[in-house]
Amino acid sequence: MGTARAEEGTDRAVSTGRINRTKGIALAAITSTAVAAGVFFIQTGADADPKPTLEQAKAQVAALQHKAEEAGESANDLRGQISAASARVKALQAGIAKQQTQVDAVKRQIGSLAVAGYQTSGMTTTAQLLLSSNPDQFLSQASTAQAFAGQQNSALRRYQDAQGKLTDLQASEQTELAALQSVQAKQNALKQQIQTNLDAAEKVLDKLSDAERARIQAENEKEAEEARDSRPSRDGDRMDLPVPVSGRAGIAVQVAMAQLGDPYVWGADGPDSFDCSGLMMYAWGKAGVSLPHSSKAQQSEGRPVSKSQLMPGDLVFYYSPTSHVAMYIGNGRIVHASRPGKPVKTDPIDLMPYNGAVRPG
Repeated sequence: MGTARAEEGTDRAVSTGRINRTKGIALAAITSTAVAAGVFFIQTGADADPKPTLEQAKAQVAALQHKAEEAGESANDLRGQISAASARVKALQAGIAKQQTQVDAVKRQIGSLAVAGYQTSGMTTTAQLLLSSNPDQFLSQASTAQAFAGQQNSALRRYQDAQGKLTDLQASEQTELAALQSVQAKQNALKQQIQTNLDAAEKVLDKLSDAERARIQAENEKEAEEARDSRPSRDGDRMDLPVPVSGRAGIAVQVAMAQLGDPYVWGADGPDSFDCSGLMMYAWGKAGVSLPHSSKAQQSEGRPVSKSQLMPGDLVFYYSPTSHVAMYIGNGRIVHASRPGKPVKTDPIDLMPYNGAVRPG
């Protein structure tokens, strides 16, 4: 359906474009500790408050970026509903087209029967018998005419049945379209929340001096460069991983680690930018395991594992309700696309509030 296709196009279009400008780039050098501590900033107060210190601005922006990610993952969680509703609408439209063909075929048959009946409708049966040059043949034809009338009645019944089924299908299509549009509206509202929080973060940075913003920009660039430099080196087909791991999990870890330094973009699932669930979807997809593009949905994929039994490749979830996902890589560390303005990077597993883990595949 056109609406669904348009929506799929916009799923991947929302990004942190404004973050990539000089002011926006400055958003990245925010301490993860501030996010883990749950620092919250009210935008209405930001406009009236005096100029924050550099550390206060970092904490405020970190909280707003985290809110943007929460909205982004909630929007991602609606992807499955939109996909399923779009599939139902498409199936109903195919059924409507098929049923319309049947209705049209019966209508043509009824038309042909009506024309044939009209050709003898202006004269009584007795008159036709008297004027017939071959009375025996006419009586035989009259018997056939009775059967012909029965065909008309049967065709009319078939038309009523076919038209009734078509009407039911069309009503179902309208119901599914309404449901699809409702979910799409919810997702659009969440997308707006993403941008609202990012705009609020930029307003915080507007209160800093040029030198302070330049300092944050330099910190951001350095963090991205260090993340890229920490990509594991290769020895032939083997990658130097923190902990040796093989099989599908090994492939997933290799792929995730190879993305270190790539930017966070909401709705992106590679190959050059990612959001948190998009990175997990991309890495495990390369290992032959299909995952949904949603941290909440990914928590239902695979076998739950305890924190003490984590192995490289396991998906680790954070916050309640779940709004972030990372991949365990061993030695108490994770790799993840952390939030808007931050590159794909590694961090300690306890950086954020832990909320469970699963083992895909």
